Amino acid sequence: MRAVIVPVTPFQQNCSVIWCPDTRQGAVIDPGGDLDRILAVVRKEDVTLSKILLTHAHIDHAGATAALARSAGVPVVGPHRGDKFWIDGLAEQGRMFGLGNAESFEPDQWLDDGDRVGLGQGELEVRHCPGHTPGHVIFYSAPDRLAFVGDVLFAGSIGRTDFPGGDYDTLVRSIRDRLFTLGDDVRFVPGHGPMSTFGDERRGNPFVSDAAVRAAAR
Repeated sequence: MRAVIVPVTPFQQNCSVIWCPDTRQGAVIDPGGDLDRILAVVRKEDVTLSKILLTHAHIDHAGATAALARSAGVPVVGPHRGDKFWIDGLAEQGRMFGLGNAESFEPDQWLDDGDRVGLGQGELEVRHCPGHTPGHVIFYSAPDRLAFVGDVLFAGSIGRTDFPGGDYDTLVRSIRDRLFTLGDDVRFVPGHGPMSTFGDERRGNPFVSDAAVRAAAR
């Protein structure tokens, strides 16, 4: 799998354009906005866009989904149904944050833990990782040892849990049980900021490292 990260919106959200190098079939993960920048990468890399993938439905990740799906004629895949209330409220989110004319939509496919999403000759494993939002999912390419984790985990931090439907303990469990178990060598693209590895975060992240979990248990 090939990938280009495209920071979008004033929140500098890491949208990703991904594709199968053999077929050039591709997807956009989390088109929060700035469609001109996203589509410029699609054209430059000669990608045939076949679907939109969503980790969750906060405005900076999903705000341009309806517009992209309509203009490109591609289906929307994800997130988990737990984020339906966030999708239904996208227009209000847009007004609150001044991010343009965001529209609600109905995904063509909701995702569940263990689903697999095909892309050309490759596929992505889906893991349901609630805590930041109830319906948050991540996408994992096992052959590439690469995960796209949205706002679950960052380099040195974790996702916020003070939004509706968020829960700190649930998020920590998702990270420890659903991400770190994939292996220390797995690289990940977070929703914001630089890439890291699960091993680096397991060892040094002040919120979810082994040491932090031991200290919290005392």
